[in-house]
Amino acid sequence: MDAPRDNQDSLRAEGRREPIDAAGDAAAVVSRDGLVIAWTRAAEELLGLPAEAVVGTHGLRLLATPGDRARAAAVAERCRSGSGWSGRFPVRHRDGHLLDVDVRVSPGFRVGHEECYLVSARDRPPQWVAGESVLNGFLTRSPVGMAVLDTQLRYVWLNDTLERLGGVPRGQRLGRRLGDLLPGLEAETIEGLMSKVLETGSPVIDYEYVGWSWADPHRQRAYSTSFFPLVDPDDTVSGVCYMVLDITERWTARRLLTLVNEAGTRIGTTLDVLSTAQELADFAVPAFADFVAVDLLEPVLSTEGHGAWLTDAGPVLVGAAMRRAGLRSVREGSPEAAAQVGDRVDFVPPPHDDHLLTEGAPVLIPVLDPFDSRWAAEQPRRAASMRAYGLHSLICVPMRARDTALGLATFLRSRNTASFRPDDVLVAQDLVDRTAICVDNARRYTREHTAAVTLQRSLLPQALTGGTAVEVASAYRPADPADGVGGDWFDVIPLSGARVGLVVGDVVGHGIAAAAAMGRLRTAVQTLADMELPPDELLAHLDDLVLRLSEEQPGEGPGAADRGSAGFLGATCLYAVYDPVSRRCTMARAGHPPPVVVGPDGQVSYPEPPAGPPLGLGGLAFESAEIELAEHSLLGLYTNGLVESETADVDSRMARLGDLLARRDLDLDALCSSAVRDLVPEQQSDDIALLLARTHALAAENVVSWEVPVDPAAVADVRARATRQMAAWHLDDLAMTTELIVSELVTNAIRYAEPPLRLRLLRDSRLTCEVADASSTAPRLRHARSTDEGGRGLFLVAQLAHRWGARYTPEGKIIWAEQELP
Repeated sequence: MDAPRDNQDSLRAEGRREPIDAAGDAAAVVSRDGLVIAWTRAAEELLGLPAEAVVGTHGLRLLATPGDRARAAAVAERCRSGSGWSGRFPVRHRDGHLLDVDVRVSPGFRVGHEECYLVSARDRPPQWVAGESVLNGFLTRSPVGMAVLDTQLRYVWLNDTLERLGGVPRGQRLGRRLGDLLPGLEAETIEGLMSKVLETGSPVIDYEYVGWSWADPHRQRAYSTSFFPLVDPDDTVSGVCYMVLDITERWTARRLLTLVNEAGTRIGTTLDVLSTAQELADFAVPAFADFVAVDLLEPVLSTEGHGAWLTDAGPVLVGAAMRRAGLRSVREGSPEAAAQVGDRVDFVPPPHDDHLLTEGAPVLIPVLDPFDSRWAAEQPRRAASMRAYGLHSLICVPMRARDTALGLATFLRSRNTASFRPDDVLVAQDLVDRTAICVDNARRYTREHTAAVTLQRSLLPQALTGGTAVEVASAYRPADPADGVGGDWFDVIPLSGARVGLVVGDVVGHGIAAAAAMGRLRTAVQTLADMELPPDELLAHLDDLVLRLSEEQPGEGPGAADRGSAGFLGATCLYAVYDPVSRRCTMARAGHPPPVVVGPDGQVSYPEPPAGPPLGLGGLAFESAEIELAEHSLLGLYTNGLVESETADVDSRMARLGDLLARRDLDLDALCSSAVRDLVPEQQSDDIALLLARTHALAAENVVSWEVPVDPAAVADVRARATRQMAAWHLDDLAMTTELIVSELVTNAIRYAEPPLRLRLLRDSRLTCEVADASSTAPRLRHARSTDEGGRGLFLVAQLAHRWGARYTPEGKIIWAEQELP
């Protein structure tokens, strides 16, 4: 009932049993190495095993349970020292039933040159010493263990049931205290209760405790004990009687029920597949098993794909690709594991069904035999681990949820010598079923979350380039990194004439709804910028778009008063166009923070174009402002999350931003990321976007322009000038196409536009030809008929140029065409 003092005490206790007369007993001769040398006919009758099946094999195979092998090894060590031994051992008959036999092992003797031992056994109950006749007649057959102790708490009498429960012979109990026989944690407590009964005369009923027994020292057992005083006729307390009932089955059932209930709070605490699998392993060791491995199919661990790919109607899964997702052992480092977390595994226990994962039942192997040929052939590495670490009992449970196969959970015991039983399979099934639901939920969430984050991130520009006009860098930090991007965005848009558009915006809110709104606005800005609209007009069109998008959202009350709930109302934006020829930057903003400018000399300024209303209000005008930027100036556009804080005002934060951007020891990318990191070192509740642009100027030798007279004869002159300029720029390969483009654009301007006319050629990353006039009429591309004498000019330009278009200016318009440089 309590932990043994040591193994030698057990052997000495059993060694004092009365010797058995071996005249008619089953007998065998065993060598020093444990091999059976001789086998008598009585032994054949006792175990049903003929001599030819036993002689030459190891004697340990005759034992009923693997847990008795350690005890047998201790007996053998005692006998090698010259002492004999007698006691009881469970063995298994050939037909499978268990025999609890009395065994005697003689001291060693020699047969030839080999030391041997005589082992005799008898299948009959021992001849216990009889107690008092009245008590024996009434109490010895009771299924409840009983004992009488004197006032010194020494055993006076006990029945056979108690002797069997405790595993200590009656002769060794009488006259001794419980603490001397079963030392352990509960002995002192039980003796304390008996002393209290002697003192008060009041009984103690149904005291439950967990302990052990010499009858089965390797298995934990539970007992219910009651104590009451023994009173003489003169009312003198002469002793105490106690009754013991083995309630291990009830206690085990209650413990397993508690285990299952606790699993609901310990498994599935996160929406992560690997964490959930590991939680199952952590929870089950050591409360239920000594080793647990959770192997999941590779598609379960993947964030791609949809649908139940491994349902009951799915493919046969023998050898299906799995990876270890969870692992735990009572041994540090899980040395018995054939695979670690993350490794690919193909473990399916033999014997197994071809559809074990999809529709198979749990596999229970109460007693593992590592010498079994199926293990040796199919799982040689695991068979070796079983032998090395004493893995002796196994349960494998397929993990399925919502008609989807997920993997396999394996439970093993080694240090816990109790084998798994059918009731344990029900517990393992319940644990795995709970885990399977959590794993499937985590798998679905991870897959959908990954798809949402991928979609959101794809809405932001994947690569930014400012051409020759600006060098750009950007930084983005979402409010919640796990949820992906939110409503902040930025963009760099190449425009005609070597110009570039810079935009940064902010849609109120976070998550996929704000990201979707941001994506629509970003696309609209790109489209409007491609129409060559000035910044104020672009914001006006964007404002109209936001109003229309808001009207599409269903309102939550009468009159759709809540149209802003979709996240469009409150959107802000700043759009700037930088021209490297004039080094001028035109910008307009809709309720957005102003930019920051750091000059080449390190001076910081904060130009403030008219603020304008946030997008979506409607009815209010936007205004643009123009500033001149020195070459190598740094222009910073940002969202309010970078400069707004609960601990400091916006002005001080903007000043701090300017100081950070004025550093000259970092390249642009490092400067951008360090500015965000230094200004906002911790995660905050708003998204952050920062776009930096270092300006460049287009050198004077890369720009030429000529006034064009309103005279058809001037076309030949400008063609010649353009050809000579191509030669000067070493672009002879483009001379012919440039001559044709100049000819067509100038001719159209002379015929249809209003003076003054000007031709300009720009060389940067592309060659641009521009013809400016004072007319506001846009040209139209036509496809002339075969009988038409004209109408092919712009069609020819469109065929020769990389792209072409028109943009309006305060003085009129500009028709432009770009060519790729060789």
